Amino acid sequence: MSGPAVLAAGVCVTSGVVAGVLFAVALSVLPALRAMPPDRYVQAHQLLGRHWDPTMPVVVLGSFAADAVLVGPAGGHGRPVFAVAAVLLALVSAVSHFGNVPINRRVKGIDPAAIPADWRDPRPPWRRWHLVRTVLAVVAAALNAAGLALL
Repeated sequence: MSGPAVLAAGVCVTSGVVAGVLFAVALSVLPALRAMPPDRYVQAHQLLGRHWDPTMPVVVLGSFAADAVLVGPAGGHGRPVFAVAAVLLALVSAVSHFGNVPINRRVKGIDPAAIPADWRDPRPPWRRWHLVRTVLAVVAAALNAAGLALL
């Protein structure tokens, strides 16, 4: 197996992890969080983010970097496939950074035992941003699989 093929196999795994995690959150975690009263939601949100926040950016940006590297040696039909996958993963990161992370920071700053009277439920906008990045990640993972097949 050539170097680009090994890298492409790796990016299939990492982008697949990103897509899988985001899909699982959309399918199972979001409905559970939506069903909770505000205090339990805030507490659960704070607990869920502890290990995601430092890990997922590394996996997303690592996948992006691998795709960007693959644009060069891929050649032919593979070059645009890896390029689009890289752009989609960059967009996943941007949506996370500018959409979900600011909401996460606000929720982390709330005391679940003292929800403010003027509290605005962050779940609807967080869900919308999350679904956008989930679709982007799933398409990127599919493109990476197609790119591997084209090598």
